[in-house]
Amino acid sequence: MRKRERENPCGVCGHYHKYEEGEVCGICGHRMLVASEKASVQFSAFPSEILPQFLYLGSYDNASRSELLKTQGISRVLNTVPACQNLYKNSFTYFCLQDDKSLPFDEANQFLEKCERDKARVLVHCMSGKSRSPAIVIAYLMKSRAWRLGQSYQWVKERRPSVELTEVVHQHLLEYEKNLFGWTDSPNPTIPIFPSIDVQPFSFGFPKTHYNASIPAFSSISATSIFSRPNIEVPPQEFTFGAGQSKNSNTSNNLNSSSNIQMDSS
Repeated sequence: MRKRERENPCGVCGHYHKYEEGEVCGICGHRMLVASEKASVQFSAFPSEILPQFLYLGSYDNASRSELLKTQGISRVLNTVPACQNLYKNSFTYFCLQDDKSLPFDEANQFLEKCERDKARVLVHCMSGKSRSPAIVIAYLMKSRAWRLGQSYQWVKERRPSVELTEVVHQHLLEYEKNLFGWTDSPNPTIPIFPSIDVQPFSFGFPKTHYNASIPAFSSISATSIFSRPNIEVPPQEFTFGAGQSKNSNTSNNLNSSSNIQMDSS
């Protein structure tokens, strides 16, 4: 290998290989993407650039691609989910929010302000990059650029269309806007509106018929209960042991006597 090639190691992996020509590194297997490959993975592998050469927004998948982060010049990472591991502590400066139940906007803004003063590129990410990390970025735009919530949300949404704020996160941003600028009664059409979900009755998939069924009228005459004992008048009879067999016994004796007549053998 020539001396000039050894003086210019790969800016991503740090090893010596012809990275500009797309050669695969023999040590780590790294290969620089060509222009056509970059265009195909622009929306999946690369995080979204919110502020040029400074603020980037993405998911945990974006944060796990160290080579692509180095390609974009990102050196610091703001992790908004404590459950997400900081994978490359030796390569990036991490700042992790410890509480996943709330959104500490002021704490995150202090770190982002320091990154901007140091002119360091920073990635803000959560698990999917749709709600929690966009809220941190929106809050930073409101604080640093003095933008209202609607303008900040629209700015981020245009650069990352997959942003979908939850209702809880949206309420946190409304409260933060109130603390920064005061309460405003005018609704902003750029803010996402979360309609109330009406619970539909269970119907087995059959269409609901709209008609007013008449209430059946019941007569005031009380019906006889099935458990009521019927009033059957049975005359009492005297029970005597063997009394009922006298007449029947005479009849049976007559039948036996007639059957005992001897047959004529002739």
